[in-house]
Amino acid sequence: MKTVIILGDGMSDHPVAALGGKTPLMVARKPAIDRLAREGVTGRFASIPEGMVNGSDVANLSVLGYDPRVCLQGRGVLEAASMGIDLDPQDVAMRCNLLTLNPDGTIKNHSAGHISNEEAAILIHDLDRALGGGQGPRPAVFHAGVSYRHLLVLPGGWASAEVDCFPPHDHVGTAEIELLPRAASPMGEATATRLRELHARAKEILADHPVNRSRIAGGKDPANSIWVWSPGRRPQMEPLTTRFGITGAVISAVDLIRGIGKYAGLDRILVEGATGLSDTNYEGKAQAALEALETRDFVFVHVEATDEAGHARDLELKIKCIEYLDDRLVRPILEGIRAKGWDATIAVLPDHPTPVETGNHADDPVPVAIWRTGRAADASQCYDEDEVAKGSLGLLKKDEFIQALFARS
Repeated sequence: MKTVIILGDGMSDHPVAALGGKTPLMVARKPAIDRLAREGVTGRFASIPEGMVNGSDVANLSVLGYDPRVCLQGRGVLEAASMGIDLDPQDVAMRCNLLTLNPDGTIKNHSAGHISNEEAAILIHDLDRALGGGQGPRPAVFHAGVSYRHLLVLPGGWASAEVDCFPPHDHVGTAEIELLPRAASPMGEATATRLRELHARAKEILADHPVNRSRIAGGKDPANSIWVWSPGRRPQMEPLTTRFGITGAVISAVDLIRGIGKYAGLDRILVEGATGLSDTNYEGKAQAALEALETRDFVFVHVEATDEAGHARDLELKIKCIEYLDDRLVRPILEGIRAKGWDATIAVLPDHPTPVETGNHADDPVPVAIWRTGRAADASQCYDEDEVAKGSLGLLKKDEFIQALFARS
């Protein structure tokens, strides 16, 4: 049996006034995904456990059957795994965005205008060189990632993860002064102080950096601030490969997802032109998934574009990204599996909603469709937030989605 998860990050939504109360999934043209729902079984999945933050780390861990209350130790440590950074048990790692602040000190965007990898690498290198490079009594090390997504590691055992930080994509328009790191307990005081210090000094370095001068001259947003969030230590996770006796791979442009995949025992497959945006290489991901299934049992294909469109509050782009996902990724994977004659299971779902009217993640249950070769269908005729409620899966919780996915009866 070949098994594929195709995840459109943030793909589901709330009713949109401009669409007459419909959602982007309801109006997008998506015949391949609708076919999977019509010929398969559907339902909803509560990917955000009650009381937890509605982040992609929580949601994607839930999709793969992990309890984030137990194994989530912060987003940064997951991204460190993807980047090949071997954390010691006492190290604290966290996500470090490059972003744009408005002149009045409010957050303009969480991505520095989706800064390029090359520009970002220069900035992160210069920040690391200027702000410690792992030296001193409270060392800090910056590691360059992809576009605006980077990593800060506080090594040596001096730091605590008991610090309250705030994801910038959920606070666009908010004043930075209201969101700076603060101690969650007395143990976190020194760490919060150090993070605020790094934030202030980084702003000074970035203010007149040649990369930012060039971006401003070109009409682009400058990366004039760092933003640290989601601190934690290395998690302990049972590999999916052990739990279900499978071999598998993960395909994503996002370090968070690659890191989760690594801890889950999945091989990381890199696709040229995979960007995490609407211009990502959908066809390349589809081809890579089919090639991976030649020698593996399971592939997790993650696409970030729909989430970024939601954060940008760009309704037209979100609809277009759903249609790209359908025509350029889901359709060729489905056709390739049928051409191979494989006995297969394909699941399509988001990790969480990212409503375009707010630009923030939400914690509503997400629509799920699971298609299997030669298996009976249920009542759903297409794929959207309302239609899947007719399906036989009902409301899935905890690890019920992954159990339903790998069920062989």
